[in-house]
Amino acid sequence: MQKLTPFLISGLLIFGVAACDNASKTSESAPNNPNEAPQTPTAKTTQASQQDAQSEVRRNQANSDIRAREQRNNTTGGDTQRAKGDLASEVRSKLEVNIPKSQLTVNAADGGIVTVSGTVSNQQELAKIEKLAKQIKGVKSVVVKATVAAPKQ
Repeated sequence: MQKLTPFLISGLLIFGVAACDNASKTSESAPNNPNEAPQTPTAKTTQASQQDAQSEVRRNQANSDIRAREQRNNTTGGDTQRAKGDLASEVRSKLEVNIPKSQLTVNAADGGIVTVSGTVSNQQELAKIEKLAKQIKGVKSVVVKATVAAPKQ
């Protein structure tokens, strides 16, 4: 039994490491780095993402999440000590719900500066990015590095 115990423990540790080795992104094709250019989505991918993001359930969940974060932020001192990760996550959620055909990455820096990179389907969506991002409490300025890319046919 004494020889079997270390073997079992090491097996569990290896399994745990392998299971946790998957970075989360807003979409499977979004780049890991905001400075990395994403690939243009296929028409099928764009349509599936749009249907999911525009479903009533998804919109209600995202809007509820955004409201809850804002309420939590208001009780912890407003936007003066806003966490960069929280700010980026809220902006990302807002953009996902309102610009579903996009492949955007969001990076927040000190001082409420948010950088949005990636691709959108048309010029109207590109114009929405700054306005939507500034609706999130704590965002002081938005740097838009996103470009317009038509979906592949």
